[in-house]
This record gives sequence, C-alpha cells and structure tokens, in this order.
Amino acid sequence: MAAVGIIGSGSWGMALASLLYHQGHQVEVWSAIEEEIRELKEARRIKTLPDLELPEEMGFTTDLGQAMDQKDFLVMAVPSIYVRQTAKKMGAFCRAGQKTVNVAKGIEEATLKTLSQVIEEELPGADVAVLSGPSHAEEVSRGLPTTCVVGARSRKTAEYIQTQFMGPEFRVYTSPDVLGIEVGGALKNVIALAAGIADGLGYGDNTKAALITRGIVEVAYLGMAMGGKQQTFAGLSGIGDLIVTCASMHSRNRRAGILIGQGYSMEDAMEKVQMVVEGVYSAKAGLALAEKYQVSAPIISQVNQVLFCGKPAKEAVNDLMLRDKTIESLDLPWER
Repeated sequence: MAAVGIIGSGSWGMALASLLYHQGHQVEVWSAIEEEIRELKEARRIKTLPDLELPEEMGFTTDLGQAMDQKDFLVMAVPSIYVRQTAKKMGAFCRAGQKTVNVAKGIEEATLKTLSQVIEEELPGADVAVLSGPSHAEEVSRGLPTTCVVGARSRKTAEYIQTQFMGPEFRVYTSPDVLGIEVGGALKNVIALAAGIADGLGYGDNTKAALITRGIVEVAYLGMAMGGKQQTFAGLSGIGDLIVTCASMHSRNRRAGILIGQGYSMEDAMEKVQMVVEGVYSAKAGLALAEKYQVSAPIISQVNQVLFCGKPAKEAVNDLMLRDKTIESLDLPWER
C-alpha cells in the first residue's frame, strides 16, 4: 500500500483518487478551493461524476503541506494553466526525489514548455513522471476497462508508477519517451476541437476520419521535430488518445468544437461546456511550436484562425480542402 497525495480535485483527479483507493492505497486529495473540499467531505460526491461515491477513508484538505507530507508519490491533476503556480507553491514542501506524476495535458503558452518541464523547473528535486492515454474520467470512475502509458526518465520510476496504478480495469504500459507522450496528449486536444467543429457544421464520418488521420500526422511530425519518438504517436498517448477525444461526447474539447461549429464564439462555447477546454490553451502554443520547428501544421493553424481571429469555421474547412496538392507520406520512395 502506498500513501498518495492527489493535487487537484477536478474530474480526472477524483477519478484517479477513486481508482488508487480501490487499488488499496491511502489517498488524500488537495484543492485550494475551500468550498470544493467542504463539499467533498460532506457529500462524498463530485458533481461532474455523479455515479462516483467517495469512501469515508479518503482524506480531503486545503493544506498543501499536509497533502504532500509523507506521501510515496503525488498525482498532479490541476488544469494545465495552473500547473506552474501550483508547482511553485509545492516547492516549500517537496522533498528530494519526491515521485510526482503529472496527469494534466497541455503546453505552457508563454514558454512553450511541456508540463513536466514546468514541474521540473519549479521542483528541481522531484522525480517527475507523466501518465496519459485514452482515459475519460467518466469511464475510469465507473471501472470501465482503460489503458494508459506512464513515461519517466528512468525505467525504475516508470515501473514503480505502473505497479501502483495497475489493476483489473486499468492497464498501464511504460515508456521512456516523456516528451512524445506529453506532445501527443496536449496537441490531440487541438485536433479534437477541429473534429468537434466539423460535427457542429454537420459534416460526416469521412470528414472526421480525415481530421483524425491528418491530425496525428501533424502532431507526430511536430513531436518528432522536438525530439519525440515516432512509435509514441502510433501508441496510446498519440493516435489512441486522439481517437477517443475526437469521437466521444465525454470530450470537452469536442463538445466545445461542436458549439463553435454551430456558431458560438470560443468564449461562449467554453462557458457552456463549464469545464476547462485544454485545447483552447494549447492551440496557440501548438502553432508557435510548429513555427519554431518549421513543421507544417495546417489543422492547428486553422483552429487558431477560428478561435482567435474570427475566421468562419466553414471557411477554415474550405481552406484546408483547397490547399496545394501534396504527397501523403513524405518518406516513401517511388519505384520510378
């Protein structure tokens, strides 16, 4: 049994808190919001996961030091836009070698750093890993079979985290490609916005299949230019996470995209979804990275045009379809 601190009380953090509790671990959850902690203590439920009942033995606190004290590992489950400020606060309580698993997905817009890089910058003594893959909180909280991948700098750390999370309904693979896992997890949200926009416009399965397929090409080429490995983008945190995020109504990115395709502004769509839409925050960073590494990213570019420049969604799709002719796979040779 391990002692685990869950840093963040949103849907994903609480789904993982429940998972780890039922794996036999001692779990304590932290949030900076007193009202959230009070409600969790009293109701033992979270509004966004109505079927999830939280056990009496699970602890809840607004005291960050208490949530981190004597914990075998921490799960960083705050939204990507709050990762740096939360990690900065954690610095006062973080011991050398503290295992910290980031489960948020995003790229920091101001620095273009991955979230594990942000955490390592703020917690230089921590042993940081990442957990990612096709894993909606709504399904994990119900015990539906789910598979993820954990990435870490060392095999020992990856295998330790794998063992802690692994169970009958939650299978975990390991990988040394931390960067590739994080790029795939962050940028699939931007592609999912595009898929949702296509749904909102009333387009069909052909359109979505094209967006998923060409989307993973964009993400993979960019990720490899940054140092990620091709196999990662063909795996759980690449095409696996992209498929589930583009296809499921559990996906807040897809739901926001649908509303934008129907004519809502980005701000109104985010308000209606009532959850953090990570793809909106990753879109600018994805485009900036594509420009930095000189990688063609037409889908990410058009999503930015729709989100931030007022471009009509239908016009963006039209521009994608009418781009210059090109070859599908750049690395394949011709016979003659």
